Amino acid sequence: MFKKIANYCKESYDELVHKVTWPNRSELSGSAVAVLTASLLIALVVFLMDSAFQFVMEDVIYPH
Repeated sequence: MFKKIANYCKESYDELVHKVTWPNRSELSGSAVAVLTASLLIALVVFLMDSAFQFVMEDVIYPH
């Protein structure tokens, strides 16, 4: 059992070091900007939908 775990760890390390292609700094920065932009856009859409729903609920369906 211990030999299987050790072998798994050894193979995982070998794959991470020798077989995985890691992005360079510019690729990583570009991806981070894309994720940040998409996250902000989705947050804005959710905020607008929530505001519209709140307006409909408070002023149209159940006015004070």
